[in-house]
Amino acid sequence: MRESVTACIALGANLGDARHTVLQAIQAIGQLAGCKLVSASRLYRTAPWQAQGPDFVNAVVNVATTLTAPALLQALQALEQAAGRERPYLNAPRTLDLDILLYGAGRIDSSELTVPHPRMMQRAFVLYPLADVLPDFVQPAVWLAVQDQAIEVIKGISCESGGQTR
Repeated sequence: MRESVTACIALGANLGDARHTVLQAIQAIGQLAGCKLVSASRLYRTAPWQAQGPDFVNAVVNVATTLTAPALLQALQALEQAAGRERPYLNAPRTLDLDILLYGAGRIDSSELTVPHPRMMQRAFVLYPLADVLPDFVQPAVWLAVQDQAIEVIKGISCESGGQTR
């Protein structure tokens, strides 16, 4: 059996019931064969960044996985498809977007996957939830680069409780 690797996955949605979709996706990721949910961030609301459409709901999960990075990507893309994800154009509004941010200490640069995610340090909607699950990962100078990007915690929603109000 493969050794477990810690991976961080960003979740985002801005079509349909985005909160519900993100919470369902968090549960679905934890139920993937070869994945165990370690922790989940709070939910955040952000305006589309370099995109259009309604506000996004964003989160990050930390999982322990025995899946290879390509197999994890394939499983995440299947969850996106099950949620009705379409890709009509770059940065189109989406029912669900799942991105592998980190895969252990691994570096991957292929046509299908780049890890660490190449733009995660430029996006408040990734950094804030990532800091919830990896508090020491984001360095102070990085926060300065995203300080003008509006982001807010969605109150009353807890990922750990399956979406129940606190």
